[in-house]
Amino acid sequence: MAMNMDQLNVIPFDNINMGSEDDPNTALHLQHHQPHNFDFDFDYPNNNDDDLLEPTSLSDPNLDPYEGMEFDSEQSARIFYNSYARRVGFSTRVSVYQRSRRDGSIICRQIVCSREGFRREGNENRSKRQRTVTRVGCKAQMTVKKQSSGKWAVTKLVKDHNHEFVPPDKVHSLRSHRHVSGSARSLIDTLQAAGMGPSGVMSVLIRESGGINNVGFTKVDCQNYMSNSRQRTLGPGGQAVFDYLKQMQAEDPGFFYAVQGDFENSTGNVFWADANARMNYSYFGDTITFDTTYRTNRYRVPFAPFTGWNHHGQPLLFGCALLLNESESSFVWLFETWFAAMSGRCPISITTDQDRIIRAAVSKAFPGTRHRFCKWNVFREAQEKLSHVYHSHPTFEPEFHRCINVAESVDEFESCWESLLQRFDLSDNEWLQSMYNARQQWVPVYLQDTFFGEMSIMQGSDSINSYFDGYINASTNIHNLIKQYEKAMAVRHEKEVKADYDTLNSPPVLKTPSPMEKQAANLYTRRIFMKFQEELVETLAYLATVVDDTGSAITYQVAKFGEDHKVHHVRFNAFEKRASCSCQMFEFSGIICRHILAVFRVKNVLTLPSNYILKRWTRNAKSGVVLDEHTLGLPCNTQESLAARSENLRQEAIRYVEEGAESEHIYNVAMGALHEAIRKVAAAKKCGSAPVQTTVFNGSEQLQWCSLDEDEKIQELRAELEQASQRCEAYRTKLLSVMKDMEERKLRISVKVQNVRLKMKD
Repeated sequence: MAMNMDQLNVIPFDNINMGSEDDPNTALHLQHHQPHNFDFDFDYPNNNDDDLLEPTSLSDPNLDPYEGMEFDSEQSARIFYNSYARRVGFSTRVSVYQRSRRDGSIICRQIVCSREGFRREGNENRSKRQRTVTRVGCKAQMTVKKQSSGKWAVTKLVKDHNHEFVPPDKVHSLRSHRHVSGSARSLIDTLQAAGMGPSGVMSVLIRESGGINNVGFTKVDCQNYMSNSRQRTLGPGGQAVFDYLKQMQAEDPGFFYAVQGDFENSTGNVFWADANARMNYSYFGDTITFDTTYRTNRYRVPFAPFTGWNHHGQPLLFGCALLLNESESSFVWLFETWFAAMSGRCPISITTDQDRIIRAAVSKAFPGTRHRFCKWNVFREAQEKLSHVYHSHPTFEPEFHRCINVAESVDEFESCWESLLQRFDLSDNEWLQSMYNARQQWVPVYLQDTFFGEMSIMQGSDSINSYFDGYINASTNIHNLIKQYEKAMAVRHEKEVKADYDTLNSPPVLKTPSPMEKQAANLYTRRIFMKFQEELVETLAYLATVVDDTGSAITYQVAKFGEDHKVHHVRFNAFEKRASCSCQMFEFSGIICRHILAVFRVKNVLTLPSNYILKRWTRNAKSGVVLDEHTLGLPCNTQESLAARSENLRQEAIRYVEEGAESEHIYNVAMGALHEAIRKVAAAKKCGSAPVQTTVFNGSEQLQWCSLDEDEKIQELRAELEQASQRCEAYRTKLLSVMKDMEERKLRISVKVQNVRLKMKD
């Protein structure tokens, strides 16, 4: 699905102290998990901070860890080390971590061999069963710390173990390499509902996975899950969540929540979205992510947020769900409920994991939305399904990642994929065949024609866009869920406010004399401008050569100097100032690419055409109301309406102050206008307005105000606009006729010149 332009609106270490993970003031904590159902030692919290998605070191050909190795997030480091452990033959678990006192986020994490340390001596008489000795004081570990750049670097690495490694055919039984995945849960639920027992379920799973080594967990895990699933509820803490939702709705009529199932016994699915989430969707609802990390990372709480990107490229929240029932009908209910809360406006694209049930639910709820699978989840599943290949061919993983991430065209990917299958004798692998059949939903080169709001086609969907990274993870329970939820909301809001401030008060350094760069610096947020500037500066090394000048659009071949083998083609219509590039970066990210900018430079296009400026990436992305309050289903006198008007006024006031303080003269003019505005507001408050219409929406009575004089003025302006549109259409028709005549004359002259050349040769 091509991008619809109408849908797009054109830590260094602080003071460290001691404590526990659930305590917001703590920084250091030693985790010792006791064995119980589904509480595995190794967990993968969400990655990604407020940055756009970046490629991780998982795709680095050097698969062995080393000091100084960098990752984009703590999660990426954990995944990498666990993948390394699986290949070598040991299990991992998280050990100690440090928190920043400034914002409570984790800034240091130690990942150790699961046989590190020694079991604590307890009362031997408490249990008659002799427990197997699993901890033998192994010193192997990897410590990663968050750098000032936002990256996570390996600061300490110990590779030596004091025990033997587990052979490849047994490694799937180790704790950190086994779990009941989301897709397996769905299948188990279905088979259990049909009356099948654990042995029968495991037989099906082994057959579907192509062997017991590929299932990813043991029969005991399956039995535990099936036993646990019969009593899955929110527990005693569930009532606290429901009480919180009721309280929020009482305080804010714009707060929305819905329950599917048994409300009183806390066994139903729950969805909620506050007023800000619903309003933010009206500005940035072009692309969304449904984050079900809890299914793959064994969270205690089945917490699934809907997220997106704001105009700074920071994660943005569009609502949250607690999912106790994972059937297809439950996901359909959730998507339809979310859709209703967000005014019934479909996103252009949605990113989820590749679970079969979620895929079916998305196709039913969002038939016109482009559905993408999270690439990180695909790579993670590959580690399970292709574990035998990873063990026997150490070079397979980096080559597999390179085939997916580096291919710049469909032909290049197809060729690379076929070569990979042949060289590693995987042509008959069922899982690879199934993923190839679904390639248009996860391989980057097939997704580049659709808007996903990420800065690079090749970097997209490496990991889930996590709004709650560092706040809600595998150790979060239902009792502290709301506290962590509100803390994350507060921190994200602070980061957005800071980004707004930096954009307005820290002008970027211009690197060229180009008027286009100055224009972009005044339009885009600071983060987005830096990306645009990178593309603009790169054009200095690119050459644009005409390869076809017939017709109204000229085709250029654009390549970097000295890299003629890497060519992109740009079609440029000089009359409409429209261009399209084979890389499709603008369609994918909403930021114009270096190839089109190189053509603009050749054609002396000195400023960005308006159709290449997406409002969602600009400073004014939240000015004006993209969807009005009635469309959102909110009463006009609600707190949300007040919040929306306040936000719009705040944005306009910031810009007014910035412009009004430029000089003394402008300052005096601004103050005079401000006093006049104050006088008019006071007069309006005294006179009031007459209600002209009453509308009932969802049981809420809404009053709409409009003065008769304003209504007449609006009608006059509409009539003038219609006349102007008719005149423009007439001019456009005449201009096209003239251009057509010019093209015909050009063709006749070309024929004459050709005839003259032929005669001269004779």
